[in-house]
Amino acid sequence: MGWKVTIRTGPRVARERYEVLDQALDAVEAHGRELAKSTHTDAVDVRVKRFDPVQQVSARIELSGPQRLVPKVRGGVDVRGDGSTEAYLGRLQREVVKQRKGESAFSALRRAVSNANEERA
Repeated sequence: MGWKVTIRTGPRVARERYEVLDQALDAVEAHGRELAKSTHTDAVDVRVKRFDPVQQVSARIELSGPQRLVPKVRGGVDVRGDGSTEAYLGRLQREVVKQRKGESAFSALRRAVSNANEERA
């Protein structure tokens, strides 16, 4: 069991496992910051609509918690085409984690996942 981190960049998928939540969250942050620095896409025109880089998800780092007697905690960080990041909770129905003043997407995810993990335990 343990925490699973899945890194999706285009068609490439990598998976890592961690026993402790803090280690998994550190890995999400490290991968996310690295991808945010190196990921930049151009706008895409699709006949009737234009998608700017901020509207495109160029990489996604997903976090999935252990499922014991409680439902899994799921969330992650989307890295946008302009290098910005956005944290979310959920898997199929993602809920954006609102960042507090001075808080990064990674800190917001850490706060939200820690709270959700405590509530479900």
